[in-house]
Order: sequence, then structure tokens, then C-alpha cells
Amino acid sequence: MSALSSFALRRAVRAAVARPRPMGTLTGATACEKAGISAIGITGPKKIFKNLTYEELRAHEEANKEGVVTNHASCFAVDTGVFTGRSPKDKFIVQRKGATSNDHVWWGSVNQPMKPEVFDELMDDAVAYYNSKEQCYVFDGFAGAAAASRRKVRFVHDLAWQQHFVTNMFIRPSEADANDVSIPPDFTVINACALKNEKWKEHGLNSEVCVAIDIEKKMAVIMGTWYGGENKKLIFSLMNYWLPMEGTLPMHCSASVDMERENAALFFGLSGTGKTTLSADPNRQLIGDDEHGWHGKDGIFNFEGGCYAKTINLKEANEPEIWHAIKGPAALLENVAVAEDGTVDYSNTAKTQNGRVSYPIFHIANHEPTSTGGHPKNVIFLTADAFGVLPPVSKLTPEQALYHFITGYTAKVAGTERGVTEPEATFSACFGAAFMTMHPTKYADLLKQRLSEHGAQAYLVNTGWVGGAYGTGHRMEIGATRSCITAILDGTIGGLPNSAFATDPVFGFQVPTAVPGIASSVPLVPRTAWADGAAYDAQRVKLAKMFQKNFTKYSGPGVVDYSAYGPQLAK
Repeated sequence: MSALSSFALRRAVRAAVARPRPMGTLTGATACEKAGISAIGITGPKKIFKNLTYEELRAHEEANKEGVVTNHASCFAVDTGVFTGRSPKDKFIVQRKGATSNDHVWWGSVNQPMKPEVFDELMDDAVAYYNSKEQCYVFDGFAGAAAASRRKVRFVHDLAWQQHFVTNMFIRPSEADANDVSIPPDFTVINACALKNEKWKEHGLNSEVCVAIDIEKKMAVIMGTWYGGENKKLIFSLMNYWLPMEGTLPMHCSASVDMERENAALFFGLSGTGKTTLSADPNRQLIGDDEHGWHGKDGIFNFEGGCYAKTINLKEANEPEIWHAIKGPAALLENVAVAEDGTVDYSNTAKTQNGRVSYPIFHIANHEPTSTGGHPKNVIFLTADAFGVLPPVSKLTPEQALYHFITGYTAKVAGTERGVTEPEATFSACFGAAFMTMHPTKYADLLKQRLSEHGAQAYLVNTGWVGGAYGTGHRMEIGATRSCITAILDGTIGGLPNSAFATDPVFGFQVPTAVPGIASSVPLVPRTAWADGAAYDAQRVKLAKMFQKNFTKYSGPGVVDYSAYGPQLAK
């Protein structure tokens, strides 16, 4: 394809995704049928607002008094009540006897089983709740930018801001798609957030809150929580179930590509490791900030149509891309401090440290409009190691990459939570265990295939502490970390001769002893930055044992054992 035709295609795609296409207001006895929700029993509302524009949503939000207009580019802000984050202990998946899903779901504390009769009762309650309403909001959209893996999703909501949220986070349909209800959705979510499950003890659940998923019925119910993120992560959990069946790897990561679309990269990382910040590069195009798939033939693609960024201590100077993406009427703030005059204070965490903003991805000036990026050349695992053990950057073998992918390591620092007085290791399989519907090794097997087929190189990047653990050493400066990332993306580190690497005697990965463009003051070999080398050795052994203990849960009959590629200690 010529440069001109490629540019024209991108411009056309950009124009197509720039705004939601409305179906508008449906009224009368046939409103529910026209909206496509009568088939699930919702027939009561006589007025339905479906796939509204951002301007229409703003008008509804203000008329309903659902929040306030702020002075940050006239952005609308809402408060989600006592729930300012997901409620993972209240997520359940229906376990139906003889169902295909029974053999594939990773049952346990992440995917808790629910009896079919309990789900059916909750569904009846949610339908009855909406049948008592005069009006409601319905959104039809898509998850998955790649046509082969795309899923049509439908949401039923009580409030305009909730439709606003999913309008931001999912792929907005064309006008024809929005108006066509002849093709049923692949999945429907009834969000009855104001409805509490008063019979939760009788149902064997954990609280009045419930996020219940029935894979076989293609339905889900959300009760008792207003938190917007439950909507998006519910569908992400389902993509983590559907896509591996097709041979596509779902991933909890950000992704970017260079301006020529020849050098894509993935950034995996838990909260606080820099996943969003480091993927926002003015010299590259953002594919997405959170959820992606890796198809064996076509490469990577975004699941979403927007971004959901943390706002804690947000400043224009530090994160200009996110700052300028907050503009009305499309951007939506959740749980941020807003004064009576509309002034936003992102440093005020009295409500929560998990203040958020959702916005359509086209608010990022250098986004990749097709939301795709070919096959990545580099896969980067980000960790904030508060023990001060891991090097700023290290090169992994494919087998080591699988081990660290399953491990999903980062660390909490002292003082971040009550009772945490020293660094505390945190492990989350595949850098997103809460959303992994299948056993983590299933995703690792798919990653193994992709790395082998396309020759992507994996790296481990420590955005945490050097020169000592938290309290003694210091955190890596963001500039130094960006230099490491740049050296990965431009091929500098990958092109170094073998003599330029030292093998870590415990973790086994390759550590560059010097990297062109990175200041000599940056301790690439972490032991050299510790005042007491023996203390570093002891700390490394301590962390290695934590890795080994954690990984025992991923070994056993029927799964590939990758423990040999993790840290090894002398016996």
C-alpha cells in the first residue's frame, strides 16, 4: 500500500471512530423491542436512550444531576459511592453441570463458582428492577478491533454516566451497527447497580454486591456497585475465555508502535509499575493502554475504544498526554476531588487513591487509529521491585519470559497499606490474575507460540528501587527508565555482543553491563550499587525464595512446568 493510500485509510478510520453514532431515543410500547432488550424479558420501560452522542449524554447527566461539571476542560465528574474500585471477592461464574465452560474455567478464588439457580434468581430480580422503570439506557458496541476476534456487547444501565463510561471504553459502532438489532449481541450485561442482593447469605455469596457471569447463557448481572470499571473488566474476563479457544492470546498490557508501523511493543505490568506512562511516547503511536489480543496471523489489536487512566497526582508537566486527553464532553472523571467552584484537585486522595478518568482513545493525539500494530518485536515486563534486587533492564530467554509472565511480580512498599512495614512481594499471574478465566499456563502456552513464531525478544525492566531496598536505596528515575525502554525499542540492547552481558547467578537472566545512551551513573548491575555486597546477596536469595514459593501453585498434573526457568538456589 502506498504512503498516500495508507494515510487516507488512517484518516478515514480516525473519522469513523471519532464519535459514537446515535440510535437516539426510543419511545412507546415497542421501545424495548426496538432496543433489543425485550428478548431478555425487559419490557417495562417506555423510553429508552440508546447509543447517545457525547453531547446528548452530557445533557442527560446534567438533567439527572448525576455529577458536576468541572473546570478541567468542562469535564463531567461522578462519585461512585463507597465502591471506588472493583470488588473481586464478589465476582462469580455460573458452574453448570455438563457445560463446556466447566472444563476450561480456572475455578478458585479468582473465578468462584455460582449455582445456576442463584444466577437465574438474580437475573429475574434485575429484569424486574428494570421493568419497574419508566426509562433506561442501552449501549451496543464491540470488544476487539480485529474483525476476526470482535464481540458484540450490549449494556443496560440506569444512569447516563454509565452509558457514557462504556461509550468511552468500548468500540463505538457505525450507524448501521447501532441501529441493527437483528444480529443479537454475543453478550449482554444488565447493570442493576442500585439493586442490592438482600439474600446473599442464603445464596452462599460474600456480600450484597455481586458480579455474576453465565458464560453459557451469554448474560451477566452487576448488583450493588456503581464502580465503572466493573463493566469493562467483566468483558475483559470473557475475552480471556473466548479468545484462547480461537488460538488468540488475550493480554493485560499496553501497546505502542513506531510511526512507520514496523516496530510494535507490548508493556505488561501491575498497578504502579509504569504501564500506561511508559507506553505514552510522543515518538510512537499508542495502540491502547490496557487490554489487547495477539493473533497468530495478523498481530496485536486493542480490545477497547478508549483509555481508563489513574489521576492521582496528575500534572500536565509529568503526563501531558493524559492531561490533555481530559476534555469535555467525552472525558469522564470518577472519584476525584472537586471543589464547589468546579476546581479539580488530583492530589487530594481523601476519597480514594484510585481516582480515574475514562476518555475515547482519539483524545490521545498520537494514537494509532486502526488500534492494531502487527507483530511486536519486543515484549517488556515492568516491575517495581522494592527489594532493590532486580536490575534496571535484563534480557530474557523465551523460557524465562514465560516464567516471569506467569509470575507477574511487583512489590508494595512500606506505608502504602496498614501493616506493611517492609517491602512486600506481590504476584499476579499473567500480570492480571483477577481477569484470567483460564489457568495461567494456558496463556503462557499461547505466548510461547507467539514468541517462537515471530521472534519477539522479551525484557524485564525494573522501575523500582536500586542501591538498596525501599528506605535505603532510591527509586529509578523515570528518565533512566525511559532510556532503557528507548534502548530496547531502537534495538541497542538487543544488538549488544554477548560479552556486554553478565548472567545473574540466581535469576539467570542477562544483564547488560553498559548500554550506549544510558548514563554511567545508572547501576545496570544492581549489586555494584549496594554499599554492602553481602547484604545484596542475602536480599536476592530472600526474593528468589518468594518467587519459588509463589510458583508452586502453577505446577502440577496437566500443565507445563516452567519453574526450571526461574531463580535457582544452591542446595
